[in-house]
Amino acid sequence: MLRRSLLTVIIPATILLGASQALAENRLALVIGQSAYRSVPALPNPANDARAVTQMLTDSGFEVSSASDLSQIQLREKVSEFADKIAAKGSDTIALVFYAGHGLQIDGENFLVPVDVDPKRESDIPMQAVRLNDILNTLTSVPSKMRFLLLDSCRNNPFPEIKSAGRGLAIVDAKIGAPNTFLSFSTSPGAEAEDGAGANSPYTAALLAAARVPNIPVEETFKHVRLAVNRATDGRQTPWDSSSLTEDFRFSGAAVAGAKLAAAKKTVDEWKRDLKGKPVEAANELIVADGTDEAYEAFAVLYASTPRGLQARDWLDRHRRMVAWNNAIIINTAAGYRAFIAQYPDSDLVATARKLEERLRYRPTLAPVVALSTGAPLQNASLAPSCPCNAPASPQLQLKKVDAPIKKVDPDPPKRVDRKPPKRVREVDDDVVVVRRAPPREYYEPAPGPSIGIGIGIGGGGGYGGGGNYGGRRGGY
Repeated sequence: MLRRSLLTVIIPATILLGASQALAENRLALVIGQSAYRSVPALPNPANDARAVTQMLTDSGFEVSSASDLSQIQLREKVSEFADKIAAKGSDTIALVFYAGHGLQIDGENFLVPVDVDPKRESDIPMQAVRLNDILNTLTSVPSKMRFLLLDSCRNNPFPEIKSAGRGLAIVDAKIGAPNTFLSFSTSPGAEAEDGAGANSPYTAALLAAARVPNIPVEETFKHVRLAVNRATDGRQTPWDSSSLTEDFRFSGAAVAGAKLAAAKKTVDEWKRDLKGKPVEAANELIVADGTDEAYEAFAVLYASTPRGLQARDWLDRHRRMVAWNNAIIINTAAGYRAFIAQYPDSDLVATARKLEERLRYRPTLAPVVALSTGAPLQNASLAPSCPCNAPASPQLQLKKVDAPIKKVDPDPPKRVDRKPPKRVREVDDDVVVVRRAPPREYYEPAPGPSIGIGIGIGGGGGYGGGGNYGGRRGGY
């Protein structure tokens, strides 16, 4: 009886101890809300979103640094200071950045927009905004256990002067970056997110609810986010994420060591079998939670005549277009951009593709063009750069055979013997005569008078240092 009582006390205590140890890991977060834009209308919700997410992350065990309405310099400084905090905490730190505000894609790159930007043309954005890649590179420059980047920033382009910016944000694939990285966007690539009519955006509202569900893996958390946003916007907006996590993470509850993070992907035919006969809404929730091309393609075929089926087809076409655009940007050749234009002539990215092709008109095209029609994302962005040094070798000249006499070579030439010349012994009474050869006449003529050695070029020579003995040579340099 006593033993049973001890076990009933020890086992729950052990579970609680393990949970507390998991939650005791270093968790750092930077939360940024950009509302008070100066050159465009203010956004009401990012400030509210930042405050609410700060509280949620604090409740989840994060030490949170929050900031709002940052200029470009301030935004860079905050990210750098956050990296310093991660480095100080150590390599077992879990780092998270949440950003709410405007974001744009220019020339296939994503930019977060500070409140002090005032662009007059598209080329001003890279100078005045902050590259998303710069933030990712800063986070990965310091050792950490995991890093999360959550972006509620895919709103519409607020700058009417910028006509050719792509809609929404471009794809960022966590799988070709540093491992243990998780990226979440408030809507799918190439689409725009809604600011929402409530106190928070649809994405943030869904995140606040999903992160408080106890003891579920982070992948499951963002499945809940996708479903909630899809429902709240009647299918107009569906968040998107990309993960290279190799370990389990949970906003609340203990992580499970060695947990399986991803299930095997199903084929289109397997999805058709699973979806067939299900009500439209039930089937739609299954594919939204899964988020793969295969699920959307099967749904779009089975429910083609329904509004949800049309939304699924639109999502699938846009996603494949953004994958093809990402591939063209990574390859960065004129041929790659022409292939994208040929495949998607009606895309809002055609103007940008033509501009990038124009820049590369005189550059050799050396990288292979990926078959963009496959829609498969590239798995390695470090392709060989196109430069003249890597240009294909020119065709080799055809050499004409000439019959020339063959010179016979003795296979065993006589060996050379080093012999010192006999040493000459001079008699004591020998006369030594030294004869100096006179300089060539064309390089010498006697000076007209005594040399005064001031080297000012006024003697009989003519030229720098002429006859004035600058270096003793006529004509100088």
